[in-house]
Amino acid sequence: MHFQEWLQSLRSSGGVRGPENKDFWSLVPSLPLSSSFSSLSLSLSSLLGIGALASITAYWLVTRPRPMRPPCDLNAQSIPGEPNWRRSALLKDDVLLEFYYDDTRTVYDMFQRGLKVAGDGPCLGFRKPGEPYQWISYTEVAEQAQVLGSGLLGKGCQSNPEQLVGIFAQNRPEWIISELACYTFSMAVVPLYDTLGEEAMVHILNMAEISLVICDKEEKAESLLGNKEKGVTPTLSCLVLFNACSDAIVERGKNCGVEILELTQLMGSFVIQQEDVSISYLPLAHMFERMIQVVSMLCHGARVGFYQGDISLLMDDIKTLKPTFFPVVPRLLNRIYDKVSSMTSPLRRAVLHYAVRRKQAELSSGVVRNNSLWDRLVFNRIQANLGGNLRFILTASAPISPTVLSFLRATLGCMIFEGYGQTECTAGCTFSMPGDWSAGHVGAPLPCAMVKLIDIPDMNYYAKNGEGEICIRGHSVFRGYLKDEEKTTEALDSYGWLHSGDVGQWLPNGTLRIIDRKKHIFKLSQGEYIAPEKIENFYMRCVPVLQVFVHGDSLQSHLIGIVVPDPEVFIDWVKERGIVGSYEELCQNPDVKKEVLEDMTAVGKEAGLKSFEQVKDLHLHPEMFSVSNGLLTPTLKTRRVDILRVFQEQITNMYSTTAI
Repeated sequence: MHFQEWLQSLRSSGGVRGPENKDFWSLVPSLPLSSSFSSLSLSLSSLLGIGALASITAYWLVTRPRPMRPPCDLNAQSIPGEPNWRRSALLKDDVLLEFYYDDTRTVYDMFQRGLKVAGDGPCLGFRKPGEPYQWISYTEVAEQAQVLGSGLLGKGCQSNPEQLVGIFAQNRPEWIISELACYTFSMAVVPLYDTLGEEAMVHILNMAEISLVICDKEEKAESLLGNKEKGVTPTLSCLVLFNACSDAIVERGKNCGVEILELTQLMGSFVIQQEDVSISYLPLAHMFERMIQVVSMLCHGARVGFYQGDISLLMDDIKTLKPTFFPVVPRLLNRIYDKVSSMTSPLRRAVLHYAVRRKQAELSSGVVRNNSLWDRLVFNRIQANLGGNLRFILTASAPISPTVLSFLRATLGCMIFEGYGQTECTAGCTFSMPGDWSAGHVGAPLPCAMVKLIDIPDMNYYAKNGEGEICIRGHSVFRGYLKDEEKTTEALDSYGWLHSGDVGQWLPNGTLRIIDRKKHIFKLSQGEYIAPEKIENFYMRCVPVLQVFVHGDSLQSHLIGIVVPDPEVFIDWVKERGIVGSYEELCQNPDVKKEVLEDMTAVGKEAGLKSFEQVKDLHLHPEMFSVSNGLLTPTLKTRRVDILRVFQEQITNMYSTTAI
């Protein structure tokens, strides 16, 4: 039999079967046949050809395209039921599928599952013309959504499905981030788009009672403002723009009762980011500074730069480091305030105060920014002195004047938060709320602590009136002092409440105001109780005063003070009153002392101090209280016992010469 006839016999006998046998035989080439094939002897080249053919055939059979196997019979893709309904043929029975994954039951859960799967993997991509795609990771999207959602809560949105938030924008990463921000706090999203038309847009906004809409461009914000100006969308009160917005649209919104914000104003709130930088100069022996560095910065992968160790070089360190986060004590903020507000030129002073009033008007509506016209014209140099990159400041350790706080919020153009606490409760127990830019309080209790007020009958403070000693309980409160059961019992009662020694007052909005101090009180001879630290905080507002110590002897009926004048402004301040001399000479001048005492009395009277709370005499001291001379603690608080000891002679002389 010839080889060709043998192949034909294979073909006819079904050696290669199936619908593809025609394709197979079309692949078989014309093979050279030897005339001596009758003996079935093959040359070497023929054997190689057959082997190649077999290999090609096997490869084709393995890799040939196969049709997709349907998950069910395509002729019966749904199953009929009674009465007249049908269900998917993919179901085994009549029980409908509720959740594809047991742990994924909301849209928020869906993204969280993706976050677990992808982690830092790319999530949302965008590109600029002529550039490659840039990707935001799943982790970054989750963090941004959390921050933005917190910002929405700060603007008054409620964390429940009845809170409807509008999104009026084209497809871009911020759309998804805004949506996830809402879902993170159980809010619902209402998408808006141009093709709806003005009538439909107004209907949706009113039907859903939407107060806040997130937009991508000013043009869309302007169209929404137009409806508000016409009075057809009364519930609209806030617009958040993805992009930067102009002063003109902010002013237009203000005129019709709509707050205009940039997305970064909500997202750049109090959350520490990896890109943040803090400067460390407060003593690390103090719990406040340690919590700032470890909990706030290092926990989030942020950076900490240390000052050179010389407090006189701190401002130079700040300019060089350019921090985004600046932890401070009120004493430092007071110095900044005094320096900024002590302009000698009447014109410059007038412009400054007008600009501050304009910025404070924005603050009252919740807007904190550093890119306004006033920032560019007036405040940019002030902000540059602190590095120019500040996002937020945290002040603690002592109360700060509302006047100073509001002034610096306006001039520095960043968020300034105020907190309250002590070492025994791991630094903080209250914190001012993002979005609340009012002053005169230290915020509401942190989630880790409970705060209550208890009666102080001797000082006429009663909890029923919302006043009393501040007590803290919670996971952040310490267990006690090492090997000192007596002090521990004084600080902690049997129910675990830490007694702070500070006197607080609850405000109507649930925030706490520090109004007095229990531990450092004394009684004058006429029976009046005095809280010297409260008085000192008021006197610190005097322009020539850098530091002040108020003392009262229980055998005397009046107060006296030790004052350290501010060397940066003292000489000029005295010169305006017709007195000249060196810093040391002026401190010894009785006329200068009289001028300073009158100024302090005027400030105290304006602050509401009673007559017996005003100092009647003072001593001007030319050397600052400091840690190095033992008159300040490492946390920059006054060492009252040591100051009494150092100035005992001057105190005795003042009491012996002052006639009341």
